[in-house]
Amino acid sequence: MKALKYSSAGLHLEKNAPIPIPASAESLVRVHLAGICRTDLELTEGYMGFQGILGHEFVGELAEDGEIGAAGTRVVGEINAGCGECAACRQGLERHCPQRTVLGILGRDGCMAEYLALPNRNLIAVPGNLSDEDAVFTEPLAAALEIFEQLHIQPAQRVCILGDGKLGLLIALAARHRHEGDLLLIGHHAEKLAIANDRMQTILEPHTDESEQKKWDFVIEATGQSSGLTLAMKLAKPRGVIVLKSTMAQAEALDLTPLVIDEITVVGSRCGRFQPALQLLARGVLPIGRLIETVYPLEEADAAWKRASQAGAKKVLLRIKQ
Repeated sequence: MKALKYSSAGLHLEKNAPIPIPASAESLVRVHLAGICRTDLELTEGYMGFQGILGHEFVGELAEDGEIGAAGTRVVGEINAGCGECAACRQGLERHCPQRTVLGILGRDGCMAEYLALPNRNLIAVPGNLSDEDAVFTEPLAAALEIFEQLHIQPAQRVCILGDGKLGLLIALAARHRHEGDLLLIGHHAEKLAIANDRMQTILEPHTDESEQKKWDFVIEATGQSSGLTLAMKLAKPRGVIVLKSTMAQAEALDLTPLVIDEITVVGSRCGRFQPALQLLARGVLPIGRLIETVYPLEEADAAWKRASQAGAKKVLLRIKQ
């Protein structure tokens, strides 16, 4: 099969990679579409030390009849594969299993290939009314909705989102359906802020704007830069909450003194549950199409990667099944 791999030699498209052999209680999935996210880009810069087939955002179809359904059934898949036996797994928290593998990120080949294998318990059928182009956003939307699973935000509380990248924009669009109060999106690209400015207030490059400082109950940091946390500490009100969504290949020294002085709570937020994300997508209330930059065939992965890496790029998709 064809597969986009990363190794010490760099990024390359392998044309004769072996088709994965599913383990017991796993299924083989033929991939339709895969999304390129910032985590994928970070992996090629050394994040997690990953080598193998990249990708964790996908929609595909069952290659064979199985426990989940008949061959051809469209599916998406939770990316964390836990041991199924530890305390975390027994609590439904496989994403925190110490022995977990993570699709295209940790110990398991990913979805930027013609086929992938995942445990049956990770796979979820896609509603018939949902297009592949919408369904491929299930994983990042689940990560966005996880914020609102972790926090109890009251209508009167004010929420600021930092970052107009792919995840930041998705968080912004999803936030309007979970929060009725004040919402602000801060970013660096006017054309990207326009994707959400009919639903909330937006500000372009406010780094010197003191009027917004220390007034936000919740600041969601999704910039992908360590400077995002510095800005978040300026924006959060005393005893406010900062939610960290960014992962970065290179760590930088930061002065965390403001967290102590203002008694700010910091919450790490990663993966979320797929079912709520699929249900929200199936309702058709999110303008997902606004988030798509372009779709490349897998054979043009190099061009897709370059475009996804450019400042201001929206979501770049790889079409695997032609």
